[in-house]
Amino acid sequence: MPPGPSQGHLDTLRFRQVLGRFATGVVAITAVEPVSGEPCGLAANSFTSVSLDPPLVAFCVAHTSTSWPKVRGAKVVTVNVLAEHQRSVCAQLAAKGGDKFAGLEWTGSPGGNPVLDGSLAWIDCAVEAEHLAGDHMIVVARVLQLDTYADGGPLVFFRGGYGGFVEPA
Repeated sequence: MPPGPSQGHLDTLRFRQVLGRFATGVVAITAVEPVSGEPCGLAANSFTSVSLDPPLVAFCVAHTSTSWPKVRGAKVVTVNVLAEHQRSVCAQLAAKGGDKFAGLEWTGSPGGNPVLDGSLAWIDCAVEAEHLAGDHMIVVARVLQLDTYADGGPLVFFRGGYGGFVEPA
């Protein structure tokens, strides 16, 4: 028989440990920086649909992110749903500094932002609201256009690591 609930203490390590048992998909939020005209982006594993009418999605970014202000400067941002073979893309976009798009292949979405080759889907959005929540910003965005892109399984984040999803037989 599995052990019963522990004392339920709360600290940063325990919080990560417990919430790490919730599997999430991974996305890349991309844009073209208006000033430089260069692609910019970041990886996030906190993405969700919010509303069908109006069509809204949300994602969270650290309020200390140096990438988010660059992405946020664009009128339209693009959410790329990453595929399980895109772990290296995720790592590259999650890294601090440097050219995050070095060696990455992409095409432009209708909104003009990078759709990363191999992504499962893309969603062009306009940011509607940002809510400060602890050490992160909750970003709510209105969906403008979207489509599926490549086939394959999703990149999944679980217990601090990345993997794929095997459909039941």
